[in-house]
Amino acid sequence: MKAATAKEIRDELKDRTEAELREIVLRLSRFKKENKELLSYLLFEAHHEDEYIQTIKSYIDEKLLEINTSNGYYAKKGIRRLLKETKKFIRYSGHKETEVALLIHFCKSLQETHPKLMSNKIIRDVVKRQIVLVKVRISTLHEDLQYDYQRELNDIDY
Repeated sequence: MKAATAKEIRDELKDRTEAELREIVLRLSRFKKENKELLSYLLFEAHHEDEYIQTIKSYIDEKLLEINTSNGYYAKKGIRRLLKETKKFIRYSGHKETEVALLIHFCKSLQETHPKLMSNKIIRDVVKRQIVLVKVRISTLHEDLQYDYQRELNDIDY
């Protein structure tokens, strides 16, 4: 089965009633965990972006403490998994400020909780890539936010 384009879907949704749309959304939420998470964000957390950011930051801190550091392979795998989940949460939000705040927190928390892992070249490169990405995102923000986030970014040793 071929998937329809976004324009075709948008046009088709215009012709549906409110009850049909509600049924489509509920049916969509049954299929994939990501669909359900995105709907949860849009319905419950999109209006409280600061609380959402704090929730994700505490989630990052919790998961960083759970990373298995006994073996370098497992540590790298755990860090990549956590970064992938963080990017998923950023994608749900779609705000550049959220992306910058969460990535800075990820890098800073990783350095604070596991400083010995920063000697690993692969993990250090992962952090450097995220810092480069954050710098690009910061340059697109408002000047006041740029200054605040740049100060936070300067606190990270890389």
